[in-house]
Amino acid sequence: MYSFKDLQVYQKAFQLAIEIFKISGTFPKEEKYSLTDQIRRCSRSVCANFAEAYRRRRYPSYFISRLSDADAENAETEVWLDFALALGYITPDDHTRLVSLKIEIGKLLGDVIKNPAKYK
Repeated sequence: MYSFKDLQVYQKAFQLAIEIFKISGTFPKEEKYSLTDQIRRCSRSVCANFAEAYRRRRYPSYFISRLSDADAENAETEVWLDFALALGYITPDDHTRLVSLKIEIGKLLGDVIKNPAKYK
């Protein structure tokens, strides 16, 4: 039996959260309680919701519900990345790279949502 940590979707979500944490450390101080906290919270929440979903995967409706929460947090992450780009806090290259990883995570989450039986 393997752990949720062994799954590519979790590993990529964790990677994105770490990269966002590091890059958001350069945001201006006045963003500490708004943009910085929000982007860190939602990117980490993808991992947390996925872990919780995986541990309760024997309950299909709960599993799908928590996966949907993870997917929603993943979408929110992109919005905050867009704000960071528009405000000049991240470069276009960083934005493209991080959003590409976010899209990949979304596709992986979508596969789990569409095929929950593969993860029992």
